[in-house]
Amino acid sequence: MQVMLKAGQKIPALKAIGPDGKSVRLSSFRGNWLALVFYPRDMTPTCTVQVCNLRDEYGKLAHLGIMVIGINEDSLESHRKFSEKHVLPFPLLTDADHSLMDTFGVWGPKKLYGKSYMGIHRTTVLIDPQGKFRAAIHKVDAKNHAEQIVRAWEESQK
Repeated sequence: MQVMLKAGQKIPALKAIGPDGKSVRLSSFRGNWLALVFYPRDMTPTCTVQVCNLRDEYGKLAHLGIMVIGINEDSLESHRKFSEKHVLPFPLLTDADHSLMDTFGVWGPKKLYGKSYMGIHRTTVLIDPQGKFRAAIHKVDAKNHAEQIVRAWEESQK
């Protein structure tokens, strides 16, 4: 799967459901760099390693002005438990209708043990303070994901 947007292209008006159950528009984060972290499932081993790496390195990301937002289709209750269990300093949004995932090309066919199914392709999208697409990380290294985001941010500054 590949992000369908080109570098510098403005992100369309999109929304997801925030931790309080209310609609959150991506445009409400303008003025900040955003790392939209699309991950498959709360409470799974690799996703837990990934979000805990982001939690542990959150200060470094925040120092650079990068806000992290986790996104998948899990329920608000699942997000709440996951966030509380791992003391996450960033919000987890629910994209139940897949509008964000479809826009960024991260929802699609997958295979596991020979079975095909639809799911999220682990991807992080970097958006600049003006709301423009800057980069996508497709080969996420869960243990070192914050460093991947920093490198993508540095590359986008050139």
